[in-house]
Amino acid sequence: MKINTKFLGEVEVDKQHIITFEKGLPAFEEEHEFIVLPFSEDSKFLTLQSLHTVDCAFVIADPFSFYSDYKVQLSESTIEQLELESEGDAAIFVLLTVHAPFNETTANLQGPIVINLKQNKGKQIVLSDSDYTTKHLLFPLLTTAKEEK
Repeated sequence: MKINTKFLGEVEVDKQHIITFEKGLPAFEEEHEFIVLPFSEDSKFLTLQSLHTVDCAFVIADPFSFYSDYKVQLSESTIEQLELESEGDAAIFVLLTVHAPFNETTANLQGPIVINLKQNKGKQIVLSDSDYTTKHLLFPLLTTAKEEK
């Protein structure tokens, strides 16, 4: 099926890859069906695009590509809601807030998105018992180097 997207124009998507967020996302509770699309074949950045609202799209990334020590502990209720049978069934993404210049882009490590890859179910969770915030610099070394000049 073809859908219009905020960042990529019109794209063909496979219905098998539609991810259902039973309760939507915080502040977007009416949006239940999304698709994850890469910006390009070799990009670390993806878009989480609503199937029903073109302007409802988020830039996301695999947090482990940027933060090797990032840890996410899933609650039993999240495991049950997403019907996760094994750790390998889960994909973790974080929402990015893109800034200009791009090296000031931040990641929401406090509210990762968890997707069951087998069941195509997703949920945004809140890591309340952690030191993570909603605004971690994605490229801290680049930003620090710029400030030192």
